[in-house]
Amino acid sequence: MRVVIAPDCFGGTLSAREAAAAIASGWRRAAPADDLVLRPLADGGPGFVDVLHAALGGVLHEVTVSGPRGESVAAVWLEHDGTAYIESAQACGLHLVPEDLRALTVESGTTTGVGELVASAAGVPGVRTVVVGLGGSATTDGGAGLLSVVGGGVDVRLVAASDVENPLLGPHGAAHTFGPQKGASPEVVARLEARLAGMAVLDRVKDLPGAGAAGGLGAALMALGAEVTSGAGVVRRLTSLDEALDRADLVVTGEGSFDWQSLRGKLVTAVAGGAAERGAPCLVLAGQVSVGRREAGAVGVQEAYSVAEHAGSVARSMGDPAGTLADLASDVARQWSHSRS
Repeated sequence: MRVVIAPDCFGGTLSAREAAAAIASGWRRAAPADDLVLRPLADGGPGFVDVLHAALGGVLHEVTVSGPRGESVAAVWLEHDGTAYIESAQACGLHLVPEDLRALTVESGTTTGVGELVASAAGVPGVRTVVVGLGGSATTDGGAGLLSVVGGGVDVRLVAASDVENPLLGPHGAAHTFGPQKGASPEVVARLEARLAGMAVLDRVKDLPGAGAAGGLGAALMALGAEVTSGAGVVRRLTSLDEALDRADLVVTGEGSFDWQSLRGKLVTAVAGGAAERGAPCLVLAGQVSVGRREAGAVGVQEAYSVAEHAGSVARSMGDPAGTLADLASDVARQWSHSRS
């Protein structure tokens, strides 16, 4: 039995490659005869560069840029065949901000470092396209920091690889949807919404899908003329996921939280869609699951399993993320494998 294991990262606990390895480890315990194909993935957020480098090779450029609070942070971008791949979270990611400062950073944080990454890549001879992966940001500045660096434009083709389809404003926009996840109170959300609405440079793109990605960074890139595409779709193509799915009997994907946002352009949707096109069942192993079976089934997910529920608590699963994910995978393999021991 051929099983394709294609997870995203699990929040701040496991990278996509670590998650894939943990799932494979647990699966082999229960079904050692299965042929496992590992395809760790990303949707534009954290892990975007790491996953693409593992799949494509290429040259990693190490730079120091401004972090979300103005501090200096180390970042890398990938150059491959005339294209630069940038991970915005390396410059403005939530993981760069201590928990006790996140509520402050969601309002005062900057995307200046993302602009510095774009400028760095655009300035390298031979780079013709810059792809900016969006997701996992700590900021909601509408890309003001980015525009302060490259607002005059760059002499390369820009692509915004978004992890979500949200517009800039409104109940499904950057402030209302993602602000509270970053620590914003209702009062701060209202101020963020007003600030984003007042950015005239974003007015013509505010309603476009993906404009609300990364705290409005998507809108700023669109204002610079960037083409918008699915980050999950980019990774799906460049990691040759479709070729792996062509021969899959079963597909296993996963992420930290399988929730309603997962159904709006996130990676598991792309994986499940690819599996469904080929008639292969797709399973989701996630830290936590809050999507109902009907909603999951509508995007091609056969079953979804929670690590926290299997482990007995969120605290227990977080205490040993790789071990508890492997244990869940082993249990799932006993249910699904045709060659289980």
